[in-house]
Amino acid sequence: MSGGILQRVLGKLAMLAPGGYSLRPWLHKIRGVHMGKNVWISQLVYLDDQHPEKIAIGDNVTIGLRCTVFAHFYLGDRCPEEVKGGVVIGNDVFIGPNCTILHGVTIGAGAVVVAGSVVTRNVPAGVLYGPPAAEPLARITHPLTENGQVQYQKFLFGLKKL
Repeated sequence: MSGGILQRVLGKLAMLAPGGYSLRPWLHKIRGVHMGKNVWISQLVYLDDQHPEKIAIGDNVTIGLRCTVFAHFYLGDRCPEEVKGGVVIGNDVFIGPNCTILHGVTIGAGAVVVAGSVVTRNVPAGVLYGPPAAEPLARITHPLTENGQVQYQKFLFGLKKL
């Protein structure tokens, strides 16, 4: 089995294996991810399967359920050169569930990334990073479904600005 195939198999195994503080980090470490101490990796976390060696994770890091880390980017068939990237996650970072971190990003020490965030640029140390919180948008005067039927047009015309 070649190194690339083995890395991918180990990555898939790490997504489902038990042991957020033990087995999952260990599997990623032997794939080539640079891993600090006391790292929690939740289930269904995808760490780049083609270039795990471009990911560095500091000490005391928590990575939440279903996060994705892309450490590289290819331009495609027309221009096969690889765009350099990598991802650095500093010490004491908390990454909430369902976050996506793109290549070239550094997350500073002590930062917290809010659940569902897409991180496309560097996150300074010690900051809370994420989109604005969801808020009410409109009052619904006619339900979207009524008697088992979707009433989309009535729903749209019944929305009242708050």
